[in-house]
This record gives sequence, C-alpha cells and structure tokens, in this order.
Amino acid sequence: MAVSSPDQARATAQAKESARTAIASTDGRTGQTTTGDFTDFLKIVAKSPTLITAYSKMLKAGNYYKGKVTDKYTPALVKAFNKAEEDRALVSLTSPISRDDFFQQISLMGEATGTGAGGPSTVTSVTKYKPEAAQQIVNSIILDTLGRKATAAEIKKYTEMLKSIEGKASTVTNYSGSGSNQKQTVTTGLSEEQYLIDKISGTDEGKANKVLGFYETFMNALGGR
Repeated sequence: MAVSSPDQARATAQAKESARTAIASTDGRTGQTTTGDFTDFLKIVAKSPTLITAYSKMLKAGNYYKGKVTDKYTPALVKAFNKAEEDRALVSLTSPISRDDFFQQISLMGEATGTGAGGPSTVTSVTKYKPEAAQQIVNSIILDTLGRKATAAEIKKYTEMLKSIEGKASTVTNYSGSGSNQKQTVTTGLSEEQYLIDKISGTDEGKANKVLGFYETFMNALGGR
C-alpha cells in the first residue's frame, strides 16, 4: 500500500473538501455546479422503485452501496448516492463528467472486476491447445526427455492427454472484499508440461533414458529433481 506524504494527504483532503462543496453538485448533464440539481435527481429516483433498483445495482457495482439490490429508498442507499456524487464532483473539478456518464463508468467498472451486483466472484481460466501448439509441446518434451522426435502416434496420444487434463490444469481466480480492500486470489492448477514429462519419463523408454541421464539433465535445467 502506497504511503502518501503529509503534503499529499493535505492536498487530497482539500480536494475532497472542494468536492463536498461542489456537491452543490456538478449538474447531471453539463458538470455545472447546482445544489438543486442533485436534490431534484434524488427526489425523482425516490419516487420510482424501478429507478431505485437500477441505481442500487450501479452503486453496488461501484462499491458505493454494500447492501442487497433493492427497490426501497433506504438511508444506506442515500449515503451511497451522496458518496458517489461527491466523487463525481471531485472528478469534475478537472474533467467535467455528467451524472449519467459517471454511473455508466462505475457500472462498467463493476462488470470488469467482477464486483458488481451479480458479477462473478470466482473466475476459472482453462487453457485449450490448438493441434499445432499441442504438437509443439509434445515434440519438445519427447526430444528433451527421450532424445528424439515424437512419432505421429505419440503426438496423438499425448495431445489427447492434454485435453483430458484441461479441468485439472485450470487457473481459478477468487475476488473478495470491496473498494480499496479488494483482494484477488489466484490458484493455479496442474502443470500440463510437468504432467506430460512424468508420463513420458514413466514409459520403458523413458526409464531407460533416465538411467542414461537424459531425464536428469532435463530436470536439472528446469531446477527440478
């Protein structure tokens, strides 16, 4: 976590205070400062369950609102609106942005990071190899492990093995927390290359070559056994 200097902290505090003052709130359409505009906006939203639901989803996506998506105009939702408007005002001090555009941005941000309402908290990445890529991997491992090129039968056999372990070799990313406390945890799966190395080195030819030193030399180069 970056540590800001006292001067940076003061500058940030002053900017936020300016934003609070500006919450006299940059106009929803032009970015101009008008106190009534934000109040009128909230009054319109408060009267419409449909709008409340839509905005609660967007505020949740932007990590302003922590509760469940709702069609009720609650105090927690009002606080979220106020914080979002404060941030919009802060941004608009240097780069005016309309309220609609601001909400669109925080909504897209939630979709991109998986933190929005209904967004995924877990993402599984699976690597699929094209035939030519699989062939290259198999050829390379057999050459390094057995000291020769792979046969057509071997390429077919080990390519099918690669496909069979796609699920076990997947990478799982979990997202948790919110706002500045978001956490991303990545869990890697089985190594496809190591899997094939072990399979190929376990064949009769592989065992014979291990005795001759091919396998140990290869593993030492990888920093392995």
